[in-house]
Amino acid sequence: MITDSQTNFVYIASTLYQKYPTFSKELTAQLDNNGIEYGILPNTNDVWAVDYMPIQVSESKYVRFTYKPDYLIQYKKWARTISDVDTICDDIGIKTIKSDIILDGGNISKWSDKVLMTTKVFTENKARTELQLIEELKNLLEINEIYFVPVEKGDWLGHIDGMARFIDNRTVLVNDYKQEDKSDYIDFLAALHNSKLEWLPFPFDPYKNTEPDDAAGIYLNYLEMEHYLVLPIYGLETDNEAVKKANEIFPNKKIIQVRSNEPAKDNGIINCLTWNIRKSKNMP
Repeated sequence: MITDSQTNFVYIASTLYQKYPTFSKELTAQLDNNGIEYGILPNTNDVWAVDYMPIQVSESKYVRFTYKPDYLIQYKKWARTISDVDTICDDIGIKTIKSDIILDGGNISKWSDKVLMTTKVFTENKARTELQLIEELKNLLEINEIYFVPVEKGDWLGHIDGMARFIDNRTVLVNDYKQEDKSDYIDFLAALHNSKLEWLPFPFDPYKNTEPDDAAGIYLNYLEMEHYLVLPIYGLETDNEAVKKANEIFPNKKIIQVRSNEPAKDNGIINCLTWNIRKSKNMP
């Protein structure tokens, strides 16, 4: 599987500029200033690109899971925000393998031969047994292992990209839960331990937020590419700590800081708003 650290091109949704004008201006300016190639996903209905776009397995294989999350389809207003992904992929010249498995891209933390996701995938695919679902996912993604962790308390999205991110074959970054009640995260760490994964804490400071869906202070939702790490910052004291930690963990990448308070108000940050791929020279 293509890992984030192998990607060299990033897409953002056409709707991003209208919904988050300040953030989109800063993000694209940073992409331009650092020579990062990017494109626009046309005719999108929503900004959360990683969730509905396909998973890149190889330079030529893309698996498109069904984007039909329960948090959207139960409301007509939000169901209308689901984009026509077939048309988007056709417009940017990408052919996909379609699957009727319901799965958001934000619920996949990937390494070359394995992925980590929350158990939300089971609740949204009840027509399959757990073993059937696991085997089908392994075959589609061409991986050996899938590890599962419980959904974070209070997270109605059920995504993994704000909880854990692979940094090597056996290690994931996790939020630094030292200020949390141990009962809220011990099952999560136990699941990582039982999967024989190791973890490192990454700065985490959402404690000044006044709204429950405000993701400010979560730094794990970064965009990782081959030579760059685009890190969200929020004007918090922990910003410097997050930048320092990122430089320690990714010494061979340039750390790019982007102020992300605007989208964070809607419970999404940089990884949610981007779709990064390994683009070959013969792609359009």
